[in-house]
Amino acid sequence: MSPKSRLYTLVKAWKNKPFHEVRDACGDPWLGLSSQALEEHQSWSKRQAISHEPIFNCKGTKLTGSLFRPLLAATDMQLLRLFMEGLDTVSYWYRSGRFIPGILPMPNHTLASSSYVDAMSELILNSRLPVGLVAIGIQSAPDSTAVDACKEGLLRLRRLGVLLHFLNFCGSAEELHWITEMQLEGVHIDMSKLREHHLGSDALSQLRQSPYSPTQIYASNIGLVKDLESASTLIADHAYGGLMMAPVSRHQMLQINDSRIAKAIFSLHPHQHPNQNGDK
Repeated sequence: MSPKSRLYTLVKAWKNKPFHEVRDACGDPWLGLSSQALEEHQSWSKRQAISHEPIFNCKGTKLTGSLFRPLLAATDMQLLRLFMEGLDTVSYWYRSGRFIPGILPMPNHTLASSSYVDAMSELILNSRLPVGLVAIGIQSAPDSTAVDACKEGLLRLRRLGVLLHFLNFCGSAEELHWITEMQLEGVHIDMSKLREHHLGSDALSQLRQSPYSPTQIYASNIGLVKDLESASTLIADHAYGGLMMAPVSRHQMLQINDSRIAKAIFSLHPHQHPNQNGDK
C-alpha cells in the first residue's frame, strides 16, 4: 500500500470515527440513528445540499451565523440525523478556520424528551466544538403541559455551552414571558409578517428593556428593501433572507466574502449624493 493510500485510509477512518461513537452512545432505532440512517447521513453529506442560510449583521458587513433549514421541516425519524449533520457542518467550518455559529431548529417535543436531550447532548459533546458555536432554535413557546420538561431539557443543553434562540417571535405575552424567564440569547422576527401585522412597539421595547440583556434581535425572511429598512428601524442586530443571500452549501459558506455582500446590499439603497447631472 502506498503512503498516499495509507493516508487516505487513516483520514477516512478518523472522519467516520465520531459517528460510530455517537451510534454506540445513543443508537436507539426510534431516534433515527440506526446503521441504515448513518449510511444515509454520510451519502446525504456528500451531496452538499443547499441548506445553510447565511446570517449577517444588519448592515451586511459581517457574516455572523447560519440557520440550518432542513431541521425546520424534518420528521421525527430525521431529526437526530440532521442534527448530527448540522453539528458536522459547524465542525467543518471550525476546522477550516471559520468561527460560524450554527442555529439548529428543534421542535418542542424533542426538547421536552429526556431521550432526545440525552442523544443531542452526546452529539454535542462528541463534536468537541467551542462554547458559542452551537445554538438551538426553539420554534414556539411550549404549552403549559410541557413547560417544565422543556425548561429542564434546555437548561441541560445550556450547561454544555449551547445558546438558545426563539424563532418566529410574534410579540405575545406568553412568548415575552418565556424569553425573559429563560434569558434567551436570540429572538427572530419575521419581517414579512411584520409587513402584514404590525408588531407592537411595547413588545419590542420589552425585548430591550435592559442594556445588559443577552438577547439579540434577528430580522428574518428579508425579501424586500423595505424589510431591510424595517430591520434598521428595529435596531436589529442580525438579518437574513433572500435579499441578503439565498441558502448555500456548507463549502460555499466558507467562500462568502463579507465585503462583497456589503457592497451588494449598499447598492440597493438610493444614493445619497447627486450624480454629475445634479440629480439624486
